[in-house]
Amino acid sequence: MPEGREKVLLRLRVNGTEHQTAAFPSRTLLEVLREDLGLTGTKHGCEVGECGTCAVLVDGRPALSCLLLPLEMQDREITTVEGLAHNGNPHPLQDAFVELSAAQCGYCTPGILLVAKALLEENPHPSREEIEEALGGNLCRCTGYLKIFEAIELAAERKAGNVTQRRRDAEECAV
Repeated sequence: MPEGREKVLLRLRVNGTEHQTAAFPSRTLLEVLREDLGLTGTKHGCEVGECGTCAVLVDGRPALSCLLLPLEMQDREITTVEGLAHNGNPHPLQDAFVELSAAQCGYCTPGILLVAKALLEENPHPSREEIEEALGGNLCRCTGYLKIFEAIELAAERKAGNVTQRRRDAEECAV
């Protein structure tokens, strides 16, 4: 059989769990996550690293899974959108996106959520410009990004424990 035509055993740590699967070495991390591990939250987009739809976190840093080979990801911590929730509770970013209707069709949302999580871990109080820069590689064809930016700001405020009065008033009126 020609080289690369045999499956190799992969050991991947995804969302805090060790996984073993056999895959062809030429498959991308995106394909292995979706097709072999059943983690379909990571989306196929352009598959050439231009849209950010397939973004995951590798050791806490955003990475495009369509450009990564799973062989190179062994002994690294991979986080997909399925790994954002904690003990069955949505991540504060997920809550904020729902509250502010920051997702339209939702196809780009998993990648945006992961990039935003990495941003807030590195910079708990990002400016609007820093949020825009962090999301520069994530395309959304449905929104004007404003609600996405506002949801990230709201999650940052809540994480810091200081939701602005304007937001608190709006939340009380919505109840």
